[in-house]
Amino acid sequence: MRDNAARGLERARRRTAELTEFDDAELTRQHSPLMSPLVWDLAHIGQQEDLWLLRAGDASAQGVLPQAVERLYNAFENPRATRATLPLLTPGEARAYLDDVRGRVFDALDRLPDDAAALFPYAMVEQHEQMHVETMLATHQLRDGTPILGPGTTVPAARSVLHDGVLVPAGPFELGVDGSDEPFSLDNERPAHVVDLPAYRIGRVPVTNGEYRRFVAAGGYDEQRWWSEPGWAHRVEAGLQRPQFWTVDGGRVRFGAVEDLPDDEPVQHVCFFEAEAYAAWAGARLPTEQEWEKACAWDPERGERRRWPWGAADWTPALANLGGTGLRPAPVGAYEAGASAYGVEQLMGDVWEWTSSGFEAWPGFTPMLYAQYSAPFFGGDFRVLRGGSWAVDASSIRPSFRNWDLPIRRQIFTGFRLAWDV
Repeated sequence: MRDNAARGLERARRRTAELTEFDDAELTRQHSPLMSPLVWDLAHIGQQEDLWLLRAGDASAQGVLPQAVERLYNAFENPRATRATLPLLTPGEARAYLDDVRGRVFDALDRLPDDAAALFPYAMVEQHEQMHVETMLATHQLRDGTPILGPGTTVPAARSVLHDGVLVPAGPFELGVDGSDEPFSLDNERPAHVVDLPAYRIGRVPVTNGEYRRFVAAGGYDEQRWWSEPGWAHRVEAGLQRPQFWTVDGGRVRFGAVEDLPDDEPVQHVCFFEAEAYAAWAGARLPTEQEWEKACAWDPERGERRRWPWGAADWTPALANLGGTGLRPAPVGAYEAGASAYGVEQLMGDVWEWTSSGFEAWPGFTPMLYAQYSAPFFGGDFRVLRGGSWAVDASSIRPSFRNWDLPIRRQIFTGFRLAWDV
């Protein structure tokens, strides 16, 4: 298990390097007030690794950096919009800091027991870095100027697939996981507990660009009747007219390149309010996160959870669009072998899927060693997203994984699928 932990940390670091191996001007520039300069993310990754793996989370203990410098990388103290004004480490200093911390971490790793409990902090830190890789990809998407990431690798081709609703019969299922089953799951995914749901239908595939294009063409952004009251207020205030990065003439901007809009890809860069309005226009609704997880992980014939939608087998690129190499969602129908027991497809990867659920603790919630990871965000306006996106690494996503964000956010790789009452 120690070897797996080391490989996971190194895999995350390679992805970080790929997104930050640019000149200093690229890393220190703030591309949007919604996102940090890339150099902040770079050093913050090292600061969290230092804190959790070298100091067991004790922020009062002396780390590799002086405490005054380390505080610059406290996400709670420094909002993203102001981070570019801080006296941050230079890119060269940040890289040297990461290398220093990583060398000490590997020395400590060699002395640890080879068991899941001892290695949980290492898995948590790996997942944290992979989350920031996705955040940095979102920053690159917001970047203006000549493309620097390239087009990405080829994704699987589409296949003809029904865009219908799959019936999920009424009945109980096991929601969430325990540490015994998923030892590297995070606190808000636990504990496992039984939930009984009425029957419903859920979209076989996510809503596509082509489907969403019809909503735009039908005047969906101009008709208040499809929008919730807060959703309409935001649409008017923000001047929303189409998904972010769509162009007026029907194309899109992807990492600085203007290209045709692929009708068969899942729509992305829509906020919760846009997804909610589309669902109303289509005579549907957004699924709850409980409905989403049942459709994803429950095996009704065996009466038990699956580790992945397709079963117990480890992820491969033939099963879901994860890992970020394609730099875009795959077309619907591309992953027939990755379907869940109910026949629902592309639940893992491609786009984060908005649900109608607010972010709340499961009954019996217990904070993990990083106590501020989930608890400060329970309640309020946050909405839960499920399934990961094309930018997520397979080590950092599970059917039980819960992401959350404000309903106005759409710079992240968000989409949705529909649900219907039965």
